[in-house]
Amino acid sequence: MELIDIKSLDYTQLEEYIVSLGDKKFRAGQIYQWLHQKLVTDFDEMSNISKDLREKLKQQCRLVSLVPERVQVSKIDGTTKYLFKLYDGNLIESVLMRYHHGNSVCISSQVGCRMGCRFCASTLDGMVRPLTASEMLDQIYTIQRLTGERVDNVVVMGSGEPFDNFDNLLIFMKLLNSEKGLNISARNLTVSTCGLVPKIREMADLKPQITLAISLHAPNDALRKTMMPIANKYSIAEIMDACRYYIAQTGRRITFEYSLVKGVNDSQDCANQLIALVRNMKCHINLIPVNPIKERDYEQSEHKAIQDFKNRLEKNGIRVTIRREMGRDIDGACGQLRKSYMEDK
Repeated sequence: MELIDIKSLDYTQLEEYIVSLGDKKFRAGQIYQWLHQKLVTDFDEMSNISKDLREKLKQQCRLVSLVPERVQVSKIDGTTKYLFKLYDGNLIESVLMRYHHGNSVCISSQVGCRMGCRFCASTLDGMVRPLTASEMLDQIYTIQRLTGERVDNVVVMGSGEPFDNFDNLLIFMKLLNSEKGLNISARNLTVSTCGLVPKIREMADLKPQITLAISLHAPNDALRKTMMPIANKYSIAEIMDACRYYIAQTGRRITFEYSLVKGVNDSQDCANQLIALVRNMKCHINLIPVNPIKERDYEQSEHKAIQDFKNRLEKNGIRVTIRREMGRDIDGACGQLRKSYMEDK
């Protein structure tokens, strides 16, 4: 019998399941609270649930609980990177970043990734499998349990392409936003995509209040194709049309992620092309000094080139920030910790 992933059930589904077991509907509320507020890792911790019901849950359900396999803490800024082991032995990464406005956690959406972006370590060994909603959630839950600190903001920007795991992403979002759970607002959730155009439009039709981040990284198709294989399927023009549709449907500002690579995409000409792309769009540019990985030959842009690029955008009325580098001394790039751990093993 295939076990039920109980932590991926929404409140209504959990109620229906508990009633199907011959128990009272209100028990679902108690169990949901144990799972999504008290963050228990064992059915036996549910002290106000009868032993008989707990035994049924043990027999029929899988209670996802991630195991910390390796933890790295940055000596520079305290950023903490976690390597979690899943029930099937696969490994994923999550990152805790502490800011003055609260704690942010960057989570993975897949084991590995099949998008093939040249600046990312996550994709080096391809995509193994998607994560369930519960596995995405439990990255946050486990970090809260380990630190005793509340997570205020969530970024789905770790290993994997979230829109390549669309259905599980939607379930995750619903559970994360639930008032009966951690109740993290949709406005405190950022989801990144490399530009899967149909899914951008599908998400827009749902009118979510999340922040959509587009991994752009190049201002023209020819250059983008050398960096991101997805550019061979969807052009920048198609992505921009989908982004305008998203803005129209949701009223939300879009973030464009732009990793600056020395001698590749950090010229003033590239800045001018980027300005032309986003002019008059409700957006924000997040410049990212690329985090070098040993398997690729990309180097981080010089400080002056980064500042010049930012200044050119600002002078043309574009809202722009340079992402603060965090965790550079702890395998900071997506997929680096998992890759180095697997090589050690």
